[in-house]
Amino acid sequence: MAWWLVDSIMNGTLEEDYPIKLKDDCYPTISGTMSPAQDDVDEVYAHHYPPLNNEVQETDNMTANYYKYHEEEILKDIEEYVSSTYRGHYTGDTHEYRNVQTIDLMAARSLASSFCQSNILKYGSRYGSKDGKEKKDLLKVIHYAMLLLHFDEHYGKPKTTTGNIDHTMP
Repeated sequence: MAWWLVDSIMNGTLEEDYPIKLKDDCYPTISGTMSPAQDDVDEVYAHHYPPLNNEVQETDNMTANYYKYHEEEILKDIEEYVSSTYRGHYTGDTHEYRNVQTIDLMAARSLASSFCQSNILKYGSRYGSKDGKEKKDLLKVIHYAMLLLHFDEHYGKPKTTTGNIDHTMP
């Protein structure tokens, strides 16, 4: 079932595929008007999203300055892992291709999105099986999800070339 959830999240259909069902078969609506189920919605939200306490400081962009589940450390690990892939052994090793990664070749053939989805499944399903609960497998899942966000244009159309080719390199 977890993979169906991942699929719903990746396709942006989570709320449609798995709506919150409340008593009396009412589905919550979040609008300015109170529906018969609004009290139930408020109860569900209060349970899952407790009110912010005084320890929470929010910045101008409404980002919390604290983390509850090691998120700060996880984000640091993700940043370090992703950065390391640009120095990895899968990049080209001669002249102007030194910074070209395999994913750039996949993008050139319009295969990058499917490649990322496949690798999310690959590393996600092998977590806990191949070499135990390898943290690196989860970092790879996250990295491929980030790449999928890029290649599926969630942050705008990619540049003409995704490779970082420097023609001035010796």
